[in-house]
Amino acid sequence: MGAGVGAALPAQARKTINVRFTVRFSMSAARNLPALRGGLFALLAAVLFGVSTPLVQRFGTGLGAFTTAALLYAGAAAVGALSSARTEREARLRRGDLPRLLAMAAFGAVLGPVALAWGLQNTSGTSASLMLTLEALFTAVLAWRLYRETMDGRVWTAMALLLAGGMALVLDQGLAGGAQLRGLLAVLLATAAWGVDNTLSRALAERDPGQVVMAKALLGATATALLAFGFGEPLPSAGAAAALFAVGATGYGLSLRFYLLAQRAFGAARTGSVFAFAPFIGAALAVALGEQSGSGLLALGSLLMLAGVVLHLAESHSHEHEHEAMEHEHAHRHDDGHHEHAHDPMPDGAHSHRHRHEPMRHAHAHVPDVHHAHRH
Repeated sequence: MGAGVGAALPAQARKTINVRFTVRFSMSAARNLPALRGGLFALLAAVLFGVSTPLVQRFGTGLGAFTTAALLYAGAAAVGALSSARTEREARLRRGDLPRLLAMAAFGAVLGPVALAWGLQNTSGTSASLMLTLEALFTAVLAWRLYRETMDGRVWTAMALLLAGGMALVLDQGLAGGAQLRGLLAVLLATAAWGVDNTLSRALAERDPGQVVMAKALLGATATALLAFGFGEPLPSAGAAAALFAVGATGYGLSLRFYLLAQRAFGAARTGSVFAFAPFIGAALAVALGEQSGSGLLALGSLLMLAGVVLHLAESHSHEHEHEAMEHEHAHRHDDGHHEHAHDPMPDGAHSHRHRHEPMRHAHAHVPDVHHAHRH
C-alpha cells in the first residue's frame, strides 16, 4: 500500500519529501554526534590516565610526592604548549579565567597528584586504581549541585554502587593493615580533589584545551617543584625523571585535553562516568605488572564499581525543551542544529567567535552541554 501511494505522488512531491527526510535525518545525526564524540574523548582520557597510575607507582618509587607531581605536570605542560590551537579555531583564555585556573591547579595539579603519589607508595596499586573510580561520584554530585546537570534515579543508583564499591575497598585495606588503609585514604583524598578540579574545569571546557592544559600544568608544576625544594626532597635519577615526564605528558596532559573536549560535548557528570573506566584499566595493568594483591572484598568492590559505571552510561535523556536567547564564544559548527547565525562566506568546519542564539523550542536527545543547562 505504501509503495502504491509513493508511486502515485508526482515526481516533484517525492523529491520534496526526500529532501525533507534527508535534512531531518542529518540534523538528528548531527545532534547525537556530540554525545558520541564526547564518549570517545572521555574513553581516550580514561585509557591514558588509567595506564598512568601503576606506572607512577613503579617509576616514583623512592621519590618524594612533590617531586613526582612536579615531573608529571611538567610533562603535561609540554603537551599543552604543543597542542594549543590556532586563534580562529578556539576561544582563548581570558584574564578573568585566572582565579579559576589557580583553583584548578591547587586541587588538580597539587593536592590531587601529591595525595595520589603518597598513597601509591603506601597501598596496593590494584586497590588504589579501583578507588579512583570514586572520582566519578564526586564529579557527578558537584556537577548536579553547581551546574544543574540531570541526575535521575538511574544515575543515583549508579552513584550508590560506586560508593558501596569504594567502602568494600576501604574495608579490604583496613583488614590488610593500618599503613595500607592510610595509603588508600590518601588516594580517596586525591579523588575528591580531582572531583573539585573536574567541576571547576567545566566552566573552561569551551576555551582552547591546549591553553587550559598548559596554564594549569605550569601552575601545578611550579608549585610542586617549589614545595619539593622547600621540603628537601631528593633529586630523581635521569631515568626516573624522563619516565615520569613521559607519563605526565600522556596520562595527565593528553588525558586532560581529551577530558576537556568530552566535558564540552556532554557535560561534567557523564564525562566523569565514562572516565570511571580508567581505574579498571589501571588495576588490570597493575596485575599484569606482577602485583599479586587480591581478595574477595577487592573483587566485590570492583564488581560493584563496574556495575555503577555501566548503569550510569546506559542513561538516555530526551524531552521538549526551550532555549533562551544567549550570547557567548566557543568553538562551534553550523551543522549541529543550534548554530544558525549567518556568515559571508560560511566557514568550513569548526571555528570560534562571539555569536548570538535566538530563542528556540524543540525536542531531541540531548546532554548537559553548554546549550542544555536548563532546569528539570
